[in-house]
Amino acid sequence: MTQTPGRRGFLLGGAVIGAGALVSACTSNEPAAQPSAAAAAATTAAAAGGNDQPGTQVTIGFSAPAADHGWIAAIAKNAEAAAKQYSDVVFKPVEPTNDINQQISAVESLIQAKVDVLVLLPNDGQQLNQVARQAMDAGIPVVNLDRVFPDKLSYRTWIGGDNYGMGVAAGHYIGKTLKEKGVSNPVIVEIQGIATLPLTQDRSKGFADALKSYGFSVTAKQDAQFTVESGTEVAANLLQAHKKIDAIWNHDDDQGIGVLAAIKEANRSEFIMVGGAGSANAMREIQSGSGVLAATVTYSPTMASSAIKLARLIAQGKGMSDLTENQVPQSITLASETVTKDNVATYLPLGFES
Repeated sequence: MTQTPGRRGFLLGGAVIGAGALVSACTSNEPAAQPSAAAAAATTAAAAGGNDQPGTQVTIGFSAPAADHGWIAAIAKNAEAAAKQYSDVVFKPVEPTNDINQQISAVESLIQAKVDVLVLLPNDGQQLNQVARQAMDAGIPVVNLDRVFPDKLSYRTWIGGDNYGMGVAAGHYIGKTLKEKGVSNPVIVEIQGIATLPLTQDRSKGFADALKSYGFSVTAKQDAQFTVESGTEVAANLLQAHKKIDAIWNHDDDQGIGVLAAIKEANRSEFIMVGGAGSANAMREIQSGSGVLAATVTYSPTMASSAIKLARLIAQGKGMSDLTENQVPQSITLASETVTKDNVATYLPLGFES
């Protein structure tokens, strides 16, 4: 029997038991009392710890956009790698595509194949909402990955990143850094992804809200379409328009390759830059400390690995072993974490190649 540091109880057989209960259990000759609700929950949780052990074989269908972007490519790789961890999982991906109608047809083929569960990252949640609903109506649970369907009847569980939280994390890092430097009335530039997307608007709102708490605001912003080429062009234009800049937030590390190229070409270094999503390229740049990129805020494609794990649990009728509930939650939002030179070594293994 060992005392657990910092907790008011003792560890016995992997379950935490109150000190009073332990004395009774060790010294009393009376018949054992019925376990409390808390003790029963602890026992259930301990029993659920074998979720990774082989169970009923399940077939997981998978559909995502074409891997023409580092983050999307990492989504597919993470999903496949997670599926390979389990001997009881048959992974059934369909051809990735950026064509809405082709993705709808691909999902329909998975429904016809009667997969046990479907992991779906739609090109557009609105346009694929109906086919996801078809899967659910056919008794195939849908794990909605990242781009959410508007109809909650179209998915069993959603898992994705926190776009608003990305903006908040970037805004706090920039705001705090500039305050510590004693900068007043800073010139802050924001390079978005695709301005019309709700996810971009959420990122921008989080950024503006966080900056406001420091008395700062965005001086100029422009979208760069999530491409390297547009990143270069937009950054070059903004650098030319602003002869002095204090900070830049670039929403996407893939387009950030182009942004950094434009900065290098312009020979500018008077500002700090924060990236977005957490690519390995960006993390190595941060680690080197040789340029303007000081941090990136995560939107990790590891969510695809988690989506596969959740899909397996749902298909097998299991819950999450660290939670009390018997079923997988309906919604899981990943935290957006700030990666700096101080902690980059911890995050680098999770980065994706742009």
